[in-house]
Amino acid sequence: MRGEASSSNINNRGRSVVADCGRQKSSCGYCKSGARTSISHGLWAQSITVDDYQDLLDQGWRRSGCFLYKPEMETTCCPSYTIRLKASDFVPSKEQNRVYRRMQRFLDGTLDVKKPVQPIEDPATGSCVHQVSSSAADESLSHKNKGEKKTEEFMQHLSNQIDNAMHACSEVGEFPSGIQLPKALVKKVSHSEKKPLFEGSEDLVYTSNIAFQIEATLKRAQSAGKDVQQSKFIAEKVVNSLNQLTKFSGLSVRAYNGHINFHSSGKDEYLDGNIQIVTLPEESATGSGSKSSLSISKCFINPQGTKKLEIRLKRSSFDREEYELYERYQIKVHNDSPDHVTESLYMGFLVETPLIFVQPSNDGLVPPCGFGSFHQQYLIDGQLVAFGVIDILPRCLSSKYLIWDPDYAFLSLGKYSAIQEIGWVKENQVSCPSLQYYYLGYYIYSCSKMRYKAAYRPSELLCPLQYKWVPFDVARPLLDKKKYAVLSDYASLQNGESSNSGVAESALELQQDEINREDRNDVRMDDDEEMLVPESESSDDELEPETSDLMSLGIEDGDVTKILIGLRGSQVRYKVCKYK
Repeated sequence: MRGEASSSNINNRGRSVVADCGRQKSSCGYCKSGARTSISHGLWAQSITVDDYQDLLDQGWRRSGCFLYKPEMETTCCPSYTIRLKASDFVPSKEQNRVYRRMQRFLDGTLDVKKPVQPIEDPATGSCVHQVSSSAADESLSHKNKGEKKTEEFMQHLSNQIDNAMHACSEVGEFPSGIQLPKALVKKVSHSEKKPLFEGSEDLVYTSNIAFQIEATLKRAQSAGKDVQQSKFIAEKVVNSLNQLTKFSGLSVRAYNGHINFHSSGKDEYLDGNIQIVTLPEESATGSGSKSSLSISKCFINPQGTKKLEIRLKRSSFDREEYELYERYQIKVHNDSPDHVTESLYMGFLVETPLIFVQPSNDGLVPPCGFGSFHQQYLIDGQLVAFGVIDILPRCLSSKYLIWDPDYAFLSLGKYSAIQEIGWVKENQVSCPSLQYYYLGYYIYSCSKMRYKAAYRPSELLCPLQYKWVPFDVARPLLDKKKYAVLSDYASLQNGESSNSGVAESALELQQDEINREDRNDVRMDDDEEMLVPESESSDDELEPETSDLMSLGIEDGDVTKILIGLRGSQVRYKVCKYK
């Protein structure tokens, strides 16, 4: 079966061409039933517009490479509900804040990373005992000293910038000529010194009282009969000059009651501040100059830190360093044998995409990176430690999968990358207001591995029948009763069918209790691997529609016209083909 979307799509973004693969049955990677109890409907996409795929997501579909699938919710063993959250409403939990702060401590060298315990032989008994090397503490202290030195260097840099701003004020007549101005001194504001005296004081990082010293100098130099500028006005003039002379990436400069204050530009609770963000120009990730490999990078530099974190957003394409990390991840984390980890699997699962790329625009309809499939890479001191596979669509960032370095498991890179992806949506709403949501894939209530997704609050689930979004706290009591539920029936619960009047409150308490009891480690795994990889869709060859392997799948004829509904701006025409 083949469908083609008309050219009336938004901004003429191409056309969608899909082949219907019909109904598919396979063993389930979630409940491990052993029988072919996992039932879904599949489409093979030759191409698909970002607008059509956005609408498919909002009707319960998902992609793995170029294969699109939708669980048959009433019949499959483990119903999978699409889950999302509105990025601007995201409230980080204490655990998510801890993950973010842990990364900050690692970058500034104050995180005590325990080294593996080395077995040594006891000369008296000949048996092996374990001894913890003291070098870990020495290394942590060394990192701390280096961090303090870098902090001092950065504060001296800020002091020099204030000096330059004061001299600029003198040159334009803001201060009397012929006066020897004092040297500025910038100090770091400790957490204990921060007081909620004014709005934004919690973001205060560095401060200088140079305006008071300038005021005293002017009083000494001028006759007693003349009025002297007050420190608060002096501070405002210096700050204005600073903003004209210097761009402080990641820091904002404000005057308050005579103080010149440097604030972290991050406004979220989980942002720790003290981060300099440098946006680098678009460049070729491979050096080939191909437009398909353009990337946008951000560099997170803690001024007092010993390490540098760089986050790169690049178009989905083969990357040798990514593949090598994928190999290590599959072998060490999922215990795959080396001969089962191939480039074709990496390409088919994580790189290939049917999404038609949409170029960025300045009209507020497309973000600076464009729409399409991307890899978000995380590099520490130039070493790739993780990469996330994401789709950026007109209304959301859809997170598909994350590969991370097993040696950096202590950083909880799965949770950290999710926080970064949510932050990316919030940041890009400025240039593309339609970007509102963060999609976490499927939520499977009966699978404990999927429970972590509900910890990103406030989340909502897609009703599988009416395609309405229902708050998770409201939907949970329905899922407590049965695995498949028409979530929009929650209205009947609120109308008195449930004896518990505090449904949402009880659900929230149960959820928090479960999250606290769960041994949820750093792994942010997605359903694609469990659902599609274990059986019939486990290899690139089996998914390729041109091969005989696809034709031999256990496919039942399906009427896709009943499934592909409500695609805005699309008129789809189908031709039914019988696979032999």
